[in-house]
Amino acid sequence: MTSLVIVESPAKAKTISRFLGKDYIVEASFGHIRDLPENAEQIPESVKGEKWARFGVNLDSNFEPVYVVPESKKKQVAKLRQALKNADELLLATDEDREGESISWHLLEVLKPKCPVKRIVFHEITPEAIRDALDNARDVDTRLVNAQESRRIVDRLYGYSLSPVLWKKVQSGLSAGRVQSVAVRLLVEREEERRAFVSSEYWDLEAQFRAGSGGFAATLSSLDGKRIATGRDFDASTGKLKNAKVEHLDGKSAKDLAKDAEGSLPWTVSKVEGKPGKQRPAPPFTTSTLQQEANRKMGFTADRTMRIAQKLYEGVDLGDGERIGLITYMRTDSVTLAERALGEAQREIENMYGKDYAQGPRRYRTKSRNAQEAHEAIRPTQFGRRPQDIERYLSKEEARVYELIWKRTLASQMPEADVLRTTIEITAPCRRGPAVFSVSGKKILFPGYLRAYVEGSDDPAAELGDKETILPDLREGQTIGREPGPATFGDVKANQHVTMPPARYTEAALVKKLEEEGIGRPSTYASIITTIQNRGYANSAKSGGALVPTFTAMAVTNLMRSHFADYVDLKFTARMEEELDEIADGARDWVDHVRQFYYGASGATAADSTGLASRIEREVERIGFPDTALGEDPETAEPIVLRIGRYGPYLVRGEGGDGNRANVPPDIAPADLTVEDAAQMIRRKAEGPRAVGTDPKSGLTVYAARGRFGPYVQLGETGDSKEKPRRASLEKDMAEDDVDLETALHLLSLPRELGTHPETGTPILANNGRYGPYVQMDRDFRSIKEPDSPYTITLERALELLAQPKQGRRAAAKKAVLKDLGESIQVLDGRYGPYVTDGDTNATLPKDTAPESITLEQAKELIAAKAKSGGGRKKAAKKAVKKSVKKAAKKSSAKKAAKKKAK
Repeated sequence: MTSLVIVESPAKAKTISRFLGKDYIVEASFGHIRDLPENAEQIPESVKGEKWARFGVNLDSNFEPVYVVPESKKKQVAKLRQALKNADELLLATDEDREGESISWHLLEVLKPKCPVKRIVFHEITPEAIRDALDNARDVDTRLVNAQESRRIVDRLYGYSLSPVLWKKVQSGLSAGRVQSVAVRLLVEREEERRAFVSSEYWDLEAQFRAGSGGFAATLSSLDGKRIATGRDFDASTGKLKNAKVEHLDGKSAKDLAKDAEGSLPWTVSKVEGKPGKQRPAPPFTTSTLQQEANRKMGFTADRTMRIAQKLYEGVDLGDGERIGLITYMRTDSVTLAERALGEAQREIENMYGKDYAQGPRRYRTKSRNAQEAHEAIRPTQFGRRPQDIERYLSKEEARVYELIWKRTLASQMPEADVLRTTIEITAPCRRGPAVFSVSGKKILFPGYLRAYVEGSDDPAAELGDKETILPDLREGQTIGREPGPATFGDVKANQHVTMPPARYTEAALVKKLEEEGIGRPSTYASIITTIQNRGYANSAKSGGALVPTFTAMAVTNLMRSHFADYVDLKFTARMEEELDEIADGARDWVDHVRQFYYGASGATAADSTGLASRIEREVERIGFPDTALGEDPETAEPIVLRIGRYGPYLVRGEGGDGNRANVPPDIAPADLTVEDAAQMIRRKAEGPRAVGTDPKSGLTVYAARGRFGPYVQLGETGDSKEKPRRASLEKDMAEDDVDLETALHLLSLPRELGTHPETGTPILANNGRYGPYVQMDRDFRSIKEPDSPYTITLERALELLAQPKQGRRAAAKKAVLKDLGESIQVLDGRYGPYVTDGDTNATLPKDTAPESITLEQAKELIAAKAKSGGGRKKAAKKAVKKSVKKAAKKSSAKKAAKKKAK
């Protein structure tokens, strides 16, 4: 009997086929084989005239979805149909989560098999897991399918209903998403907290001590019985002290107290307290905790982490023909481990660390809200495959992620660490009363799980808590003086502190927050974060990994909160996730769920006030400019707001008009734009360029000005002449107000002609460009790197640079080649994931497709489908040029013919 096994990806198919005999044919679906229409071209002709056609969902018939097989999948569907003809049985082996169940259902609907069909699921790609799956085959779970399909339909109705509102009222090209918009709101509200934050200053003292062979520092904790104020005692929005019972030291009082303490003798050890404690290991990884930890420890984005984990799950070649999945399924909410894994972990722990560290299995319970995905945590499929033994078969990043998973899982099964936490208080007899200095230490008595793994933290200070800090042996009542002895103290220093605004979300922190609130699912976190950055709602490139919301994000969130508050409400979104779980459990009807979301609580086909359809109809005409209020101009008291225009954010004062508007430079974060800054930008724009002097060579006036892309200097005025005046941008460390004539002329000295090439006589120039300084000879460019400068570089040095092999911007940013398929077709690693290219047309690989598994024929199909849908920038450009030339030639011929006829 021949069985056809269908999985999502070729990599997974390749691994599974190694375990199954000749009676099994394993094929890949390349993810979903059909979906709702993505654009107008994909909408079937039979429904194009319907009012609801753009949704791809029949609003008049129980929200029946209109599914289409995209052009890029048609050949693969045909291949699967052909394979099914020769099969006696169909085994649907897609992933075990809801999306995998949905893919299996779509395969059934499209292939319409006449042979018996079974659904098999496995948590890891190993021979044992595959055999177990075959022995426990089942039917497709329609309840899971309904939950996934209703999610897809609700998300389509949400996005395709609200996105056009954003296009009309904010800016074209924006998108709204059920989870995406809530994530953006979280970023925006954190930025608003930072903008409203008022900094406070407080001081404390630090004293240095020596005892035995070591030293330590202690910090002032109380004065005359009152606790010393710290950052948590101040109100973030006012900067004022919240707690009147604490002692708030300013600079003068702190310095006076330090001087007093140094002269007050003797100091006394007033308290020595040691408390035994335990540190427990963290549970094994779930999807979200893996993303968080990879971000903290390695700086990986959520998307990058999931792509690496996918490869480790689907299978890696380990030499001698062995190919196996190294980790279990990577999309999961669960922290439980299979009994087999628990036993195997204990054996490995004993082998590595001894019996004291193998004290029996530790079992964890899943605590995350609405846990729904797979039934086991992310773990190694075999603990005996130690990271150091298999790293030669893995890429560097694959090895790092595998080691992270291996260590975390092993540590989760090891005993707690036994620690002794010690607190010492030392009192100085000051004139203002007893000044108590405190220090805490920790001694690790038994390392336990710390032998294998230490968890990262979003707070760098918190990570220090896992480090051992051993304090010297001191006894209560012991005196400490200046003279040499068992214990002495040295300098007492007054330290200034300033409260800090709440930190922006990193990817790790945002994933953690979404999970805590029950928003989204493990399989969605990576795509959510990628989407909000791709859509221009946030960026992390210039902020050390923090997600900084843009002014566009502020405007969109203001609009959504004002007019569609429920749809960006955390509780509302979390409740929708719970309702989807109810559908999966069979406790709720999916059609009723979608109807209530779109038409309202009454469930009527005519929209009531609680449905999305009626809310949009009611609100859309009420929406004005989604302004971000900045405050009042300190001089005129007129309100200043920020708006989003066609070319980006701009400021408006009062009613606007001439002299009351200004563009906002793109490098300013929303929280960093104060109303004073905004008022100054508007005034400068109204005043126009500032004259800084006269160029002695040309006699032209030199100006300092600010444009759309930031401050610059200009030689001469902008008139009606076609020739533009010479301009130069300010360097990064320059302030616009500090620009004088000397600085401006220095900037305007570029481009510099250094001389001519000794062989060709071609002029050689040095200049500053969009991507940095460079030297140029005709159309040949080379970057200038430090310590060279375009202002000082010599002709000889420029000739050296020009003689070097060209490394232009494209070459410097060259994409990593993941696989060379031949015929000038390659698989490259792009910013948004792997893609295939023939040098002209780029086509993204389908979801769940491993780059190393793609074949030349499959790549050609993807490229052909992309080109057919309008892809291929170079071809499109050439086509446009040819069309333009042809049109011009035709016009010229017509003119000649007309002149000839006139003669």
